[in-house]
Formats: sequence, C-alpha cells, structure tokens
Amino acid sequence: MGKVTGIFGPIAEVEFLDNPPAILDLLVNDKEGVNLQVYSSSRKDAYYCLVLSGTDKITRGMPMTNTNSSLAIPVGGEILGRVIDIFGHPVDGGEEIKTRQTRNLLHPAPGLSHIQPKQEIWETGIKVIDLFAPLLRGGKMGLFGGAGVGKTLLLSEILHNVVGDNTQDNVSVFAGVGERTREGHELVEELAQRKVLSSTALVFGAMGENAAIRFLTALAGVTIAEHFRDVMHKNVLFFIDNVFRFAQAGNEMATLMNTIPSEDGYQATLASEMAGFHERLVSTDAGVISAIEAIYIPSDDILDHGVQSIFPYLDSVVTLSRRVYQEGRLPAIDVLTSGSSALTSGVVGKQHYQTATRAQAMLKRGEGLERMVSLVGESELSAENQLLFKRAKKIKNFMTQAFFVAAMQTGRPGQYVPVKETVEDVANIMEGKFDSVPEEKFLYVGSARNITA
Repeated sequence: MGKVTGIFGPIAEVEFLDNPPAILDLLVNDKEGVNLQVYSSSRKDAYYCLVLSGTDKITRGMPMTNTNSSLAIPVGGEILGRVIDIFGHPVDGGEEIKTRQTRNLLHPAPGLSHIQPKQEIWETGIKVIDLFAPLLRGGKMGLFGGAGVGKTLLLSEILHNVVGDNTQDNVSVFAGVGERTREGHELVEELAQRKVLSSTALVFGAMGENAAIRFLTALAGVTIAEHFRDVMHKNVLFFIDNVFRFAQAGNEMATLMNTIPSEDGYQATLASEMAGFHERLVSTDAGVISAIEAIYIPSDDILDHGVQSIFPYLDSVVTLSRRVYQEGRLPAIDVLTSGSSALTSGVVGKQHYQTATRAQAMLKRGEGLERMVSLVGESELSAENQLLFKRAKKIKNFMTQAFFVAAMQTGRPGQYVPVKETVEDVANIMEGKFDSVPEEKFLYVGSARNITA
C-alpha cells in the first residue's frame, strides 16, 4: 500500500514506505475509481504517477494499492469496427468489448534481426503524393502543416483510398491524439458510409482529456497495430492525428514533474519518447505496418524542436503550405519542400523518377519567374521563359484534386487517379502537348483525359 502525498493536475505523487513499486506499475483505489501509473521517482520513497482516471476524486492521503502489473489494452479482431479509449472501454455507444487477449502498452521495439525493410510503393490515388512523395508499403509518411491547412482532410482521404484495398489481409488502426471529438465522429461516419469501418480499429484521446491520457493514446494505437502485425499477420495501415500532440502531452507532464527542460523548452526525454514510439512501427517477418502521421506545426514554425524530432523516422515528407491553401489549390501541398526516400529510379521506375525530378525543377524555375512577372509582367519574359512559366502553372493547377471525403462540402465528386496516368499526364504537359489548353482547365480535372480545349 502507498498513499497520495501530492496532486499536480494529471500528475500525482505517491509515497511507498515499504515494497516500492516498479516503473509502469498500475496503482488502484477501487473504492473511489482512481487509477495511477508509476512514471518516475520524485524523491526517496515517493514516485510521480500519471493520473489515468478519477482526476476529480483523488485526494491527498488516499491509499493506493499496487497491482504489480502494467496497463494493458484489449486487442484482437473484436475491436475492429469499434472506437475505444486507452482502457479498452467503448466510446462509440456500443456494447462492452469482450476479448480474451490483452497487450501491455509499453514494451520494447522488435530486434533488428526481425525487421524486414520494404521497397514497394503503396498507391494512394492522390496525384501530388504519388508523383512527388510516394508512400512506401511498410514505411512512414509525415503530413506537416499549421492549423487549418487540411492535414486531417488529407489523412482521411488517404485512409479512404487505401483502406478498402483487400480488407481480407489489410486492417487499419487510427489513433486520435489531442484532436477534436467532432473530427473523430465525422471520421467514423465516413468509414461506416464507405463500408470499411469493419476493418478499422480506432482509439481516441481527445484534446479535452488530461495530458497522461493523450500521451498514452498514441502508444495504445501502436500496441493494437503491433498485435495485428505479430499475432494476426496482417498488413496494417496505421494513422495518427497527430504526433505533435503526443510530444506536447509529454512536455506538459514533464513541466508538472519539475524536470529540467531541454531545447526549445521541451522535455529532456523527447528524443527517446519519439524513438520509442516510431521504432515500434516497423515491418517484421510477421507482418507489415505502414504509418501515416499528421504533424501540427505550431505557429507555422517548422524549425520547432518538437516537429524536428519527428523528421529522422520518416520515409516520406508532405508539407502543407498556408500560401498554397490561400491560393485555393487543394490539397495545399508545397511540392518543393515535400519528398520521399522512395523517389529513386530503382523503386518507382525510371520514367516516374525522371518525370518527378524534371517537374520539380520546372516548378522551381517557375517560382523564380513568378517574382519577375509580379514586377514587370509576363510579356517582358523571353519566349522560352514564357513557355516554361505557363507550363509550370499548368503543372501546379494539375496537382489540385477533388477529394471523396470532402465531396459533400465542395460539391465536386472525388477523383482517384492511378500513378501511371499522373506520370504520363505531367510528362505530356512538360513536352508541350497541352500548350494550347488554358491553364484554368487543369484545376481539379483529375486525369488529363478529362481536359477539353
């Protein structure tokens, strides 16, 4: 037995004079419905603990019993089609989930001998991603952007386009960390409407939850994905919205525990927390996990240390730009700051690689000419530069696309464009086959075969 000696919001200090608990042990008071998880030592015979439930009921002097076990979450096929919290309790209004299998939230990543790297492209049907920042099957993609530029919308569209592909072998896991309850509700409705909810497991810790719940929700999602990979041998598509809130929750807890901050005011343990999260999301000889992560950029500052700590683990980076968004081009992806380690001729093929690199070079030159045009006008450019400028604008417009998940709001039906068509169409634009077509015709056109002069 121990007793609570201090309460600091979602952090409690518990003293054990005898039989000290181990880190990650679960402490309970069944009478008041209070659950704590031992996090770190605070002083001699006392420990900082995460308050997982009963925040409004905990008091100083309250006795706590050590269960000598860590927090585990229900896993298995029974949670597919359901929305749960980190305890495995349903939050979708459905009946209690009955499963015999549970898995601890915190355990080591697979050893290097079991990791199986993949070099296979997973087509998303979104032109700008498939061409410039392709997703690797078994890789990790980061969707970076500030507030309100379409991260969640893009994440939902990717989920919509790829989750329905062979649901016999593929499952999806969605972790909602620190985001709005409304967005989660809309996502569940969309998945149900598209008849893919039955192959998706969702775990949520909304922004209204305390920092400990938000922090552990990300790890709960990883735990569910690991079970599908290791035990059920599925190909797992893991989504998280968003990873920055995971880092932010860790920072809030570190502040309450008076730990010495590191760079940018973040917790000193940020790097190890990010490593512990990402290194579990790997493909092994048992199955494949492909991760797509939304990352919020605070104040549109991509150099923020919390954001920078995520970059080393990603294979593909997609940056959403407020400037592109304000121009009315959706998805608002900045092609020149997006990319993928898979964009090599050995992985995507020679034609795809050459087309993408040539298009990026043309867009880069077109951006430089855009500044000149704003000063002296397009007519003052040389004939060669005028042609390049017009083709670059057509490529920019061609990269816009109507989404299935936004069809109700935009009034435009969704479009899925195979990567082969995207590569051919962009190559044709650069070769001048559409020079007679006005640039406005390329906005939200889908495939170039839909363009009429």
